[in-house]
Amino acid sequence: MAAILDAAVQVLAKEGAQRFTTARVAERAGVSVGSVYQYFPNKAAILFRLQSDEWRRTSGLLAGILADRARPPRARLRTLVHAFIRSECEEAVIRIALNDAAPLYRDAPEARDARAAGEGIVAAFMREALPKASDATRTLAGELIARTLSEVGKSFSEQMRSEAEIAAYADAMADMFCAYLARLSRR
Repeated sequence: MAAILDAAVQVLAKEGAQRFTTARVAERAGVSVGSVYQYFPNKAAILFRLQSDEWRRTSGLLAGILADRARPPRARLRTLVHAFIRSECEEAVIRIALNDAAPLYRDAPEARDARAAGEGIVAAFMREALPKASDATRTLAGELIARTLSEVGKSFSEQMRSEAEIAAYADAMADMFCAYLARLSRR
């Protein structure tokens, strides 16, 4: 199955979502179409698997960084921003292609579960980062940071970027988020 998923990534990156077919995946993997169908009933299932694997990696990244209570919350947020922006840049080609195919899996129960898991991780972090803030303030801050990080990261990663550009951009974003949390902490 790993060979099929690797081939699917290659086909998606080279051909895009519009030309993504199980036949192309099978050809790239060096297996019969029937072999692909043993694991995946259709191309939407392959795309969903690629997307769900990406969600799991991202959720694991978020959870690992944000749950590290040995470091202060703002240091974790800074690390998270750097890791997320770098990840977005590294996976841009595949992410863009998967976004094109999103209507095939966006409303699947697994997609809702992945979003809920991410929201839970952010909510727990916000309770720690802003212990004196109201629930409404923490919720708003978490949503604002998560949405900004996601949208800006996606937009920034649509072009090839150097390591220096990625680091400078992530530093600026982290500074912005940390200043926002500091202001909310003083209220």
